Amino acid sequence: MITFFQWLVRLVSLAIFASVGLGLGAYYFAARSLPDYDETHEVSGISAPVEIVRSTEDVPHIFGQSDEDVFYGLGLVHAQDRLWQMMLMRRTVQGRLSEMFGPETLRTDELMRRLDLYGAAVASLSAQDARTMAALEAYARGVNQWIELVNDGARGRGAPEFWMFSSEISYWTPADSLAILKLMALQLSTQTETEVLRARVSMLGQDFARDILPEMPGTGVATLPDYAALFPSTPRAPQDTAALRPPLYPVPPRALAGASNAFAAAPARSAAGGSLLANDPHLPLSAPTLWYLARLELASGGVIGGTIPGMPLILSGRSDALGWGVTNAYLDDLDVLIEELDPENTARYRTPEGWAEFDTRRVIINVKDAEPVTLTLRWSENGPVLPGSHFNLASITPPGHVAAIRWTALSADDPSMSAAMALMHAPSIAAALEGTRGFVAPAQNLTLADRDGVALAMLGAMPARDLRHVTQGRMPAQGWLPENRWTGLLPAAQAPRFVQPEGGIVINTNNKLVERPFPYHLSYDWGDSQRVQRLTRLMGEREVHTRESFIAAQLDTVSPAARGLLPLVGADLWFTGSPAPEGTRERQRQRALELLAAWDGDMNEHLPEPLIFVAWMNALQSRLIRDELGPLASEFTHLEPLFIERVYRNTEGAARWCDVMQSAPIETCTDIARMALDEALLGLEAQYGPNVESWRWGDAHEAHHDHAVLGRTPVLNWIVNIRQSTSGGDFTLNRGLMAGDGPNPYADVHAAGYRAVYDFADPDSSVFITATGQSGHPLSRHYDDLSELWRRGEYIPMSLDPDLARAAAAGITWLQPKAAEAN
Repeated sequence: MITFFQWLVRLVSLAIFASVGLGLGAYYFAARSLPDYDETHEVSGISAPVEIVRSTEDVPHIFGQSDEDVFYGLGLVHAQDRLWQMMLMRRTVQGRLSEMFGPETLRTDELMRRLDLYGAAVASLSAQDARTMAALEAYARGVNQWIELVNDGARGRGAPEFWMFSSEISYWTPADSLAILKLMALQLSTQTETEVLRARVSMLGQDFARDILPEMPGTGVATLPDYAALFPSTPRAPQDTAALRPPLYPVPPRALAGASNAFAAAPARSAAGGSLLANDPHLPLSAPTLWYLARLELASGGVIGGTIPGMPLILSGRSDALGWGVTNAYLDDLDVLIEELDPENTARYRTPEGWAEFDTRRVIINVKDAEPVTLTLRWSENGPVLPGSHFNLASITPPGHVAAIRWTALSADDPSMSAAMALMHAPSIAAALEGTRGFVAPAQNLTLADRDGVALAMLGAMPARDLRHVTQGRMPAQGWLPENRWTGLLPAAQAPRFVQPEGGIVINTNNKLVERPFPYHLSYDWGDSQRVQRLTRLMGEREVHTRESFIAAQLDTVSPAARGLLPLVGADLWFTGSPAPEGTRERQRQRALELLAAWDGDMNEHLPEPLIFVAWMNALQSRLIRDELGPLASEFTHLEPLFIERVYRNTEGAARWCDVMQSAPIETCTDIARMALDEALLGLEAQYGPNVESWRWGDAHEAHHDHAVLGRTPVLNWIVNIRQSTSGGDFTLNRGLMAGDGPNPYADVHAAGYRAVYDFADPDSSVFITATGQSGHPLSRHYDDLSELWRRGEYIPMSLDPDLARAAAAGITWLQPKAAEAN
């Protein structure tokens, strides 16, 4: 007779075998989409054979008889390794995520439909030159050829994610590539959030915005009007209407805006007599990284560097003659304009000439497992109208009004792709500067180096504003007043350019470029006030530089903010008397201060001092602002060094922030610094134990390379997400920007996904690295094989020598034209 125990054993065994079987089956089907890099394919759309040589790091070197065939090869390899990533980005910019993911992405889709970036991309096809259109069409043919090979060869739907979500994949089009560039512009822009936040702080009065959102030092600007004076009916205590950011929301929080470093040295400042250029763009970390390394052999010569799947471009790279790098320019190319509705007919809004009808269009968003949603899209003369649920616009929009966005990236006549394409063909700095004049968005600072010198130029359309603009573009303004509307675009010749500077060095860390009076200024909000100090010092410490000194600067983890703020904040706290008894709170504070006093500001992952500094400054800023700003304090999730400096130097009376408004005693800044340090140490002790010396910055500052979709799925997140202990911080050249809030506020979530140093004295010694690996397939060994090198600050060689590429080939793919087409 079979006992209960025997039945239980059988059931458990059956469950185990079933689980193993399901796991093996899932692995089999997922592994079907792993590409074989040693194949020959007979394909349509090329004129002659294309050779794709894969290095041991899976970097494709693409050789063809024409530029179109080479771009065809790039489209195919992008689709081989990053098909899911490409389709996800396209769905994002099209506003079609909810078709795949259901209601949770509906708010993201709504924003994208209202902005209609995809429509602007389609319209901008006519603005591209013939060479770029040929490249876009060839690239799309290459992507689509791989989709056909996947379908015909049962290659696992092209990526394992397609087994879990809709497997319907539309063919790629040239407009899709333009749309990806416009999506990048949105991901790099925080102007809307910054304008809204400044308006909300302004409504609190007492010039709080002057301190917490100060102008960059050196800018001579008249004081801002109070936003409440512009719109008296706006509630003085606005309610925060913004929900948590939905999944795949393409707009970063203000504190996580795009950033980068780029610097170059002319031959006279190089030990080997050749120009040097380093570039490391900073973007949100992800798995896989946004960047993909590739080499293209074009008719004008070989180019190699960082691409972004979806676009036929080397965005940062070099040829034999030229090197180029990009950094976010922080150009003020967007305005929020408040439109007054006609009380008698809300389909109309006020213009300088009277009431006008909104342009409207109805669209339907299909939602998985839910009813379709119909939206009515509206545009004023200033731009698309956005609802108050985005960017906290409801908090600054008076009753009877709506907010519209005027932004250069919405241009339907945008030749930016052609301008970027010109870089790959330019034989010199002069040619590169001329070829990129038409670039519109995203606004970038372009750093260049050729064999003779270096240059830095800002690219991007610059709005022309009226001298009478009531907020000078720093806050939302009345859209019906003619003085608040753009008067056109400034001539491209007015963009800052620094060509062959006398000192032989150009640098940019998203810092302020020039001092110009409004309306010829570039911006009032910049991406850096700290890193530039460190880079200026490192570049000035040596008369001549080498590839190694450029690498050292790129990987530098010394925080200028730590060096500048600690002497100010702790001026009256450094202990000089006898030690307090062991085990007491005062003794722990003394030990922490002793460590910080001897610390050089290096945000090294193995040290406790960076963790103490960051926790202290976070607690300090929170104590300074939470009583004055109330709920708005939650908007400031990262340290604002200029604010802390203003407070502790008492600039324009800013020390008033130290007094707690709700308490009877008058607290001094020293009091607040001491209380904040104790608060920080208590929190660290609870998490890392009582031994201060054993604390380690890298334990808190882990890099989070998360898969955009599967990274939130239990069990799978252990497979697809990458975690690494990292050095650096918010203000180091080797930047590791923290999350700022959430369960892991110290997590490294925004850093250099791509690093490269180009040396024109010995071009084949140039080096590069990305943050994860070439493949987007979690089962591929190339999914994360570069990540540990990236973490350790190592690189891989970067050569344009075809013989070297073929000699070290880990796989060669041949694309042969179909016989009928070849004939």
